Amino acid sequence: MYDSVSPSDPSIPAAGDALRAVRADSEVRAVFGANEAGTHIERVFERGSLRLRFPRGAGCEAVLINTGGGITGGDRIAIDLSLAQTSAAVVTSQAAEKIYRTDGPPAVISMHARLASDAHLDWLPQETILFNGAAVQRTLDIELASTASLTLLESLVLGRIAHGEHLTQAHWHDRWRIRRADRLIFAENVRLDGAISDTMQRPAIGAGARALATLLHVAPDAERKLDDVRAALASASSTCAASAWDGILVVRFAGLEPQSIRRDCISAATVIRGVPMPRAWSC
Repeated sequence: MYDSVSPSDPSIPAAGDALRAVRADSEVRAVFGANEAGTHIERVFERGSLRLRFPRGAGCEAVLINTGGGITGGDRIAIDLSLAQTSAAVVTSQAAEKIYRTDGPPAVISMHARLASDAHLDWLPQETILFNGAAVQRTLDIELASTASLTLLESLVLGRIAHGEHLTQAHWHDRWRIRRADRLIFAENVRLDGAISDTMQRPAIGAGARALATLLHVAPDAERKLDDVRAALASASSTCAASAWDGILVVRFAGLEPQSIRRDCISAATVIRGVPMPRAWSC
């Protein structure tokens, strides 16, 4: 049933206001279980423009698809993942995510995951591309049981480099919190505002970098992989470094060319995971 209203009703916004009010409010929730046959998807909830698809193949691999074609100011994107005991899932994205310019509020993106005992999550989305004039606030919260493990890769491209775009006015606020056995083990806040391209020229911040990436591995034996990761990056094209402590391995990447960082990220992630990247990364 639809209610009938008068065109002059003051509660009805003007055409321009209505257009500005149209924003994506999207959510995907997934629960992964495990049995003798391996990991399987137990429940999936999708709302708005987000979809989760499961290509056939070995293991449990999920591909996030944003049918909206990108994200702009005022959009709300929420991802919630739950992994049961001994389950193992790979979650990636169909393509790079574009963050378009906005004249209004920032886009809000949240990712929350819970991993039970001996569960493992590979969170491997493809790059996020920040357009000039974009504004986004992103939070990432992951809770791990003491024996759970995580491999996480996030890449950020600052502007459409092929178009010669420079970020003269943009906003990026990224907040990460990772807990193991209810104890905070990794916290990070990154905030870039205004003329980001100029800020990244400063030697102590980016030394001219146009793309950034962080690869994080949390596991009881994470430190054992440090030497192999450093060996894999010995001939890296990007500026990168790796360190490990207390069951955490972190690799940072920065450079002028997103494709160089992508290749170096793949090299390091493949060493950590022991298997090739998801098929979506080769499309």
